[in-house]
Amino acid sequence: MKNGLEQFKKLIRFLFIIILIAVQSGVFAHYWFENYNELILIAFAGKGNIMMIAFYAAFLAVFLYFFDGFKFGIHKTSSMAISQVLSVVATNTVVYLQIVLMATKFITVVPIIKVAIIDLVFALIMTFLGDFVFHRCFPARKLLLIYEDYEPSGFIKKVASRKDKYIIDKVVNVSEGLEKIEELIESAQGVIIYDVHSEMRNKILKFCFKHDVRTYTTTKVSDVLVRGAERLHLFDTPLLLYRNTGLTIEQRFFKRLMDIIVSLVMLIITSPFLLVSALAIKLYDGGPVFFRQARSTIGGKVFYIHKFRSMIVDAEKDNKPHPATERDPRITPVGRILRASRLDEVPQLIDILVGNMSLVGPRPERVEHTEKYTEMIPEFEYRLKVRGGLTGYAQLYGKYNTSPYDKLQLDLIYIQNYSLLLDIQLILMTVKIMFMKESTEGFDEEVSKSFSEDKKE
Repeated sequence: MKNGLEQFKKLIRFLFIIILIAVQSGVFAHYWFENYNELILIAFAGKGNIMMIAFYAAFLAVFLYFFDGFKFGIHKTSSMAISQVLSVVATNTVVYLQIVLMATKFITVVPIIKVAIIDLVFALIMTFLGDFVFHRCFPARKLLLIYEDYEPSGFIKKVASRKDKYIIDKVVNVSEGLEKIEELIESAQGVIIYDVHSEMRNKILKFCFKHDVRTYTTTKVSDVLVRGAERLHLFDTPLLLYRNTGLTIEQRFFKRLMDIIVSLVMLIITSPFLLVSALAIKLYDGGPVFFRQARSTIGGKVFYIHKFRSMIVDAEKDNKPHPATERDPRITPVGRILRASRLDEVPQLIDILVGNMSLVGPRPERVEHTEKYTEMIPEFEYRLKVRGGLTGYAQLYGKYNTSPYDKLQLDLIYIQNYSLLLDIQLILMTVKIMFMKESTEGFDEEVSKSFSEDKKE
């Protein structure tokens, strides 16, 4: 064990979670006894009060789980702070509505607002304290990066964005031989295996396992498929079952049912925003309100997606794709606000309601992009085993400029591990991601230029 504290990391995180939920539930308990218990139709006593406090703790735990608020020492401080804020707001909103139902009338909201404020202050204190404790107890790990054919500079740049957790200390190519690599591994705090062929990767993994060296590997499509396989124990030789059929008929039914209900409710709720956005677009330049574009979805089917127009009229008058860049002059002032707030995506609720899209799924790509990516990466068509979605795994855990291969793997993780609970979690996580700037990053100038040049060839 190269870091004696490492074995206690999960325990420390668990203690932070228990303290967070216990204190916040205690705050609610105080205001419940002081303000709300006497206002409900029949005041609780004994077990009834314990039940209400337990409900509060349970709702808080559920929302913390869905918003990734348990990840002390893993996510950035800003991400954790957003998770905590959303969890507190959601919990207190739901519990207040529960109290209103028990009182059979609307009652004062002031006490629950006080609960939320105190909870928020304590949650932020715990977030920053957790960040401090984990950084002090578990400093950035110095890693050895092992690569083969592909230059790892882009990946190293990504790792450098989390200097609080990882430092690439040494880089070695597999051409230097297994003996040299093993020597470097023994002195490393951890290893990253970056796109190394399976035979060599297996040797390195086994050596790291034998010597208790923490190991990270970038994945290939086959790795994602293995992770989604079902374990069978029919006899004493373990088997992995790959169904390779996308979603089951039961999963498709309940997924479609949720799409219809949620999209209909959301269209009703967001109708005022839809009207204001449409008027703003029309008044700015008199052009069309909606932007329609051919996209690929399940089975290669092509449909026309609807979005609020955020660019000037005829932004692609040459009929060639031009991905948006970080400071794209084609984006209108109104469009910039719509993009930043994600309101330009809301009309896609109509596409979901009619069945062209789903709430959650791989982002439906432009037909031109699908063709190009499939030409570059034949496995890219695997994403089309399910209906395209408004939000999805790749949108939440990737960025706007995530590479096609990484998007493919993220979407396959979703398909291979699909459940209705995962859909609900991703929908709630979408709320969080709207507050995180990095998720809205556009293609950088160089990537956009190279894509356009490739298209001409």
